[in-house]
Amino acid sequence: MLNQLGFKIFIRIFLLFVTLAVCSFLLVKSIHVYLIILVPLLIYQVSDLYWFYRKSSEELNNFVESVKYKDFSRRFDLKHAPSELRTLRKGFNQINDAFKTISKEKEMQNQYLQKILELVNTGILSYENITGEVIWMNESLKQMLELPYLKHIHSLNKRYPELYEEIIKLKSGDGKIHKVQQERSSFKVLLSATEFQTEGKKFKLIAFQNISEAVDETESKAWQKLLSVMTHEIMNSVAPISSLAGTLKSNLEKSKYQLSNSNGAVDDLELGIETIKRRSESLLKFAETYRNLNKITVPDVKTIYVRDMFENIFSLMQPSLDQKNIEMDIVLKETGLIAEVDATLIEQVLINLVVNAMEAVKGREDGRIILSAGENVQRKIYIKVADNGLGMEEEMLEKIFIPFFSTKKNGSGIGLSLCKQIMMVHKGNIQVQSVYNEGTVFTLHF
Repeated sequence: MLNQLGFKIFIRIFLLFVTLAVCSFLLVKSIHVYLIILVPLLIYQVSDLYWFYRKSSEELNNFVESVKYKDFSRRFDLKHAPSELRTLRKGFNQINDAFKTISKEKEMQNQYLQKILELVNTGILSYENITGEVIWMNESLKQMLELPYLKHIHSLNKRYPELYEEIIKLKSGDGKIHKVQQERSSFKVLLSATEFQTEGKKFKLIAFQNISEAVDETESKAWQKLLSVMTHEIMNSVAPISSLAGTLKSNLEKSKYQLSNSNGAVDDLELGIETIKRRSESLLKFAETYRNLNKITVPDVKTIYVRDMFENIFSLMQPSLDQKNIEMDIVLKETGLIAEVDATLIEQVLINLVVNAMEAVKGREDGRIILSAGENVQRKIYIKVADNGLGMEEEMLEKIFIPFFSTKKNGSGIGLSLCKQIMMVHKGNIQVQSVYNEGTVFTLHF
């Protein structure tokens, strides 16, 4: 194609050269008669060459303009084009088609990549290093940080100042675990950073990976192992003591009438043996109670209506609520809401949370408990148990799910640990938000 165009230009220049040569020859020989014919021909050839040059320049400018603005849909008319420009236009159309194909493939790859990044649970944020302008953030990060839009990285400082500082300080290739505190919840994220340069600009790419569930699972397994070892050792050590104390007590009762009790030594001995027996039995019962944490392994999952589960909880707890003059509201916007759970285990969790809420509002004239459920933006089920009780101080919130820890004087510290274990086997989690002297909300996420 270019060869054909070059050949046409060559022919024009060659013919012009021949005409000039003949005219020069005739001038030298003083043969002016034939110049009358050749001069108009020469003018025509120069005009034709100039016209061809001007038209070619216009066509080239139009083509360059379409490339500049990436208007690859533009077509150069071949049907009505002069024969001299038809080859040129055909070449431009072919180049445009090639660009269009490349652009389409690039756009498809870009959309494909964006769809993949939208599907992953990891939040991704990209911004320019110098200006701080956010180039892109995926849907997972928007949901994670509850930010529908972020134009500038420095705007993050208003909502999450500590997270903003960590992101700015994070260097390429580094990773950092950070706790994100929101109004109603908190979670831990693993921040990873990398930097790249394109078109003379430097960009920073941050990955946000929610590791709260992984950390909870690791902690849960660690506690299970610890409790398994502790209960095993306690029961192996205390059971013989309890048995021996029982035997000693029985033998003492048979022979105490033959022993002298003038100074009360026999009574003291009997009391000491009874104390040893009673305490050892308490330790065995204590160990057996904590063994329950390791018994929950696989839930019997079935599809149930949440309203049915709420009705069961309300019927069961109503006598206690009426007795203590506590009001309980059930909020369920979607009566057809269903969940795939082990109803027995989840009811056990809800009963535990309602009992705790009743304890928290005890003594308040306006004591109130709200049991609610719904779906979040990711179409996942959640259940909430809220109260307007005493609430908890912030330092308590980090400890309440730890086995053996209890905010009650007579508490065993097993209730909330058991709730967390049940949620873990459901592949969910339990979160708590509390304001001292205002109330507490426990949320079950499935």
